[in-house]
Amino acid sequence: MPVGTQGTVKTVGSEDLEALGYSLILSNTYHLSLRPGADLIEQFGGLHKFMSWKGPILTDSGGYQVMSLAHMRKITEEGVSFKSHLDGSEHFLTPERSIQIQGQLSVDISMALDVCPPYPCTRDEAAEAMRLTHLWAPRNLAARRFFDGGEGHVSPPSLPSTDSPPSSQAVFGIVQGGVHEDLRRESAEYITSHSFDGFAVGGVSVGEPTEMQYPVVKFAAPLLPTDKPRYLMGVGHPQDILHAVGCGIDMFDCVLPTRMARHHALYTLKGRVNASGKKWAEHDGPFDEGSVFPATERYSAAYIRHLFKAGEALAGRLATLHNLAFYARLMQEIRDAIEFGSWPSLMERYKLA
Repeated sequence: MPVGTQGTVKTVGSEDLEALGYSLILSNTYHLSLRPGADLIEQFGGLHKFMSWKGPILTDSGGYQVMSLAHMRKITEEGVSFKSHLDGSEHFLTPERSIQIQGQLSVDISMALDVCPPYPCTRDEAAEAMRLTHLWAPRNLAARRFFDGGEGHVSPPSLPSTDSPPSSQAVFGIVQGGVHEDLRRESAEYITSHSFDGFAVGGVSVGEPTEMQYPVVKFAAPLLPTDKPRYLMGVGHPQDILHAVGCGIDMFDCVLPTRMARHHALYTLKGRVNASGKKWAEHDGPFDEGSVFPATERYSAAYIRHLFKAGEALAGRLATLHNLAFYARLMQEIRDAIEFGSWPSLMERYKLA
C-alpha cells in the first residue's frame, strides 16, 4: 500500500496510482481528523470521493502517533489524550472514537486503536502496551457493531452521535509484544480469539535493527490465521518484504518509496542509487537497465539529476513515480512467484535491491 497520510501519496495523484496498478492505499486517521476534519470529509461522501480514489482504502487508527507523539500525549485505560501538533488543541482518542472517525471517512479497512511500544523499550513497557491493546480490542469491535447496527447495538462510552457508515467497514486487530516471543504469542492468541476481519503484526520497524526485526516477523506471522489477511505494518525495504512474505505475510505499507524519492534515492535491481550523484551528470540513459518503467522511461539519469540539483519539484515527482513503479513490479513478481513456484529465482533477482 502506498502511504497517503494526508489523503494524498506525496507528489502523485490518484490517476498515477491507478496507472501504476495499485489497488489499495493507506491513509491516517489521526492526521485527517485534525485536518481537514472527519466531518468535512464525511460531507464530501467519504475519503474515496474527497481524494477521487476508486480503489479500497485502509486507515491507520492513530495508534502509531500514540508512540511517535509521546511528548504530547497521556495514555489511560480509557484512551489517549494528546495535543494537536498543528495548533496545540486538546483531543481525546478512544477506540470508539477512532472507529467512528474511520467510519466517517467511509474507508474499507479500519485498524483497531492500539498502543505501539517504541524501540528501545523495557519488557515491562512492551507488556503494558500489549495489555492496553488487548483491553481496547473488544471495544474497537463493539464500536464497529454499533455503527453497522448489528448485534451489540449499544452506545459505547463517550460516543458522539453520527450517521452510520457503510456496513462493509472491516476492522483489523493488531498483535503487539515487542521483541519478546512469549508476549507475541500471548498477544496473538488473544487478538485472534476475537472476530477481526484481518490481523496485523504491529510494533515492527519502529527503529530496531533488521537482525532484531526478522526474528519477530518469523515468529509472529505463523501465529496468525491463514484464512484472513495478515498485515505487517510499516515495512519496508524490498528485502524486508521478501523475507516477510516468506513468513506468510500478505500486506504491507511503507513511506520508503515516496520518502526516499524526495531524498534523491531511487530503487533499482542493483540497489538504491543516489540520483544526485556526480556519476549521473552525463549519463544519457536510465539509472539501471533492469529498472525502467513507462511512467519515467523518457527521462535520462542526467536530466533527473539536473532537476534535483536545480531544486525543481518535478525531480521528486519523477523519482516517486519510479520508486512506486519499482515496488508495484516487486509485488506483482511476488504474486507470480507464489503462483508459478519461482520463489528462489525471485529472491536472487532482488538480492541487491
